[in-house]
This record gives sequence, structure tokens and C-alpha cells, in this order.
Amino acid sequence: MGHKVVVFDISVVRALWETRVKKHKARQRKEAERLEQSALEKIKEEWSFAAECQRKGIPQAQYCKNGFVDTSARLLDKMEQGSLARRSSCAKDGARRSSRFVFELCGEHWKELPDTLQEQTHLKEWHISNTLIQSIPTYIELFQAMRILDLPKNQISHLPAEIGRLKNLKELNVSFNHLTSVPAALGDCVGLERLDFSGNLELTELPFELSNLKQVTFVDISANKFASVPICVLRMPSLQWLDVSSNRLSDLPQDMDRLEELQTFLLYRNKLTYLPQALLNLKKLTLLVVSGDHLVEFPSALCDESSPLKFVSLMDNPLAKTGCEQGQESSESEQDRRHFDKEFMKAYIEDLKERESVPSYTTKVSFSLQL
Repeated sequence: MGHKVVVFDISVVRALWETRVKKHKARQRKEAERLEQSALEKIKEEWSFAAECQRKGIPQAQYCKNGFVDTSARLLDKMEQGSLARRSSCAKDGARRSSRFVFELCGEHWKELPDTLQEQTHLKEWHISNTLIQSIPTYIELFQAMRILDLPKNQISHLPAEIGRLKNLKELNVSFNHLTSVPAALGDCVGLERLDFSGNLELTELPFELSNLKQVTFVDISANKFASVPICVLRMPSLQWLDVSSNRLSDLPQDMDRLEELQTFLLYRNKLTYLPQALLNLKKLTLLVVSGDHLVEFPSALCDESSPLKFVSLMDNPLAKTGCEQGQESSESEQDRRHFDKEFMKAYIEDLKERESVPSYTTKVSFSLQL
């Protein structure tokens, strides 16, 4: 009985193994790409860095900020570019503010304004930020040439009624302070074009007298406790940008279409259940951002692809809050978180403006690092 000899076509065997090798290499390449794009390595690196900082006794607040994480590299690049742009802008501002018509003050060692300021009534701009100053003096009425009051991130809890006598005032920024009310006299500054009261956390209303501000194009009252859009805001016919995000709105007024010039309307982080049909009458509205967690009804035309309106519904995932032993520390932490949220959304909105189309909804992801 002879031996059975199996004869193979070597070319077939070779082709088979070459195919298997190619598939294996393709899987390896895809896995390498997945790992490269994965956030795990970055998280591991940040965790090691945080642990090293802890060992060296560096406070967590200096190296770790709770915030939202977006997986879009394009957006993160934009935030980094925005940071570089702000630094460049600060350098330019430094040169501009060397002008004898501009007053600048910054730093937590300042608890009150210098006495000599009262004599410099020729000033046209005040830029005061990151100080411990709690109030603006009544002698501000002497600065009749004042055009810009830029007072963000201080400890200001009160604005004097005398501010209403600044007839040439164009911009007022009192964001991220501790205001609980706004003086009705501000309505006498009829030349105002920009108002920013964001991040004060406790504002619940604006005085009706602000209805006199017919030239205002920008209003930001985000990160407060407004239960509705203030009536005075609805009577600002030139308004183009309105931010009422991070408040307590549950509905919108039916006469929102009074704001015929409105182009950008930010409503996210509220508890709106429906959007009124009146929004369809805002012919110049190009960007509408809402939180979709509670939204159950809205005009279908808002999602019409033929419309120039970019309608974005954010499915929000709120940050877990950690308790603080002292109330003041809790308030500061909340303001820091709101400020980060605002910077993130600013970058996100700038990104949206450059896109040809936007997602019907976006999920914001958040995480916190506790050591």
C-alpha cells in the first residue's frame, strides 16, 4: 500500500496567509489609531500630574478645575487659540490703556479705589478686575466723559444710583460680582449699547426703567436667578444678542417677536418645556441654543434645513457639586464653575458659527477629579 501524498498549490497557501497578515495588520493599525484618539492616555497623564502635585503640597484649586469635556479636537483647539488670542489682546490692551484717558486696576491686594482717582474726572474708561473692591463710589457721577465701565470679577455688591448720570456711557460690564439688584437710575444712560450682568448668581430682576435703553445691542444676564425674560429687555428694539442661560426660566413670553433685530439667543441650562411660535417671527435670528432635557414641544420649523437658523438642543449633564465647609468658599466655587462653563460655551458657539450645519442635539459630558 503506497503513501498518500497531498499536493498543495503553494501560491494558494501564500495568498491565504498574505490575506490573513493584511487583516491582522489592519486590525493593529485600527487599534493603534483608537488608542491614539482615546482620552484614556490623557486622563492617565493628568491623574499622574495631579498625584504629583498633591505629593508636593500644591492646592487642588491651582491645578484642577471642574468643567465640561468635549471630544471635538477642533473645539479644544479653538479654546486654546482663544486663550492665546486673549493673551495677545491683553498685551494690546496694556498698550491702549497706557492712555491718560484710561484707568486700570487689577489684583486682590486692592480693597478700595485709590483716593487720587476722584481727581481724574477726565477719564473715559475704567478697567477694574480681580480685586476685592466691594462698591463703586458715588463720586463716579463726576466722570461725565465716561464711556466704558469694565468691572468684571470683583466683589461689588452695590451700584450707586449716581451711575445714571453718566450720559456718555456705552458699555457696562459688572459680570461675576455679587450684585443682588440693579439701580433704576441706570435707565437714564440712554446711550448704553452693551450690558453684562452675568455670573452674579443672585440677580432676579432688572428694573423696568431700563426699557429706556433703546440703543442696547448686547445683554448678558446668564448665571443668575431670573424666572423669566425681564420686561425691560423685551423693550430694547436694537437688541441683537441675548444670553439668559443658566437661570430659572420655565417658559418664554409670547411676545418674544418684539425683538425684531435679535440674532443670537442663548437659553441653555434652564427648564423650558416648550418654545413659543413667536420665535418663528424673529427673521434675523441665526442661532438658538437651548437645553433639551425638559423640552417637549417646539415649532418644527425651527429644525427646517432650509432655514438659516442654527437650532441647537443641549442634553445637559450637570456637574456634581461637592460640599464646602464655608458658604463663601461655596459661592466662589460656583462662580468659578459658571465662569468656566461660560468660556467653554463661548468657544463652542464660535465653532458653531463656522459650521455649515449643526447637530440637532449635543450632549455635554462632565467629570470631576477628587484626590
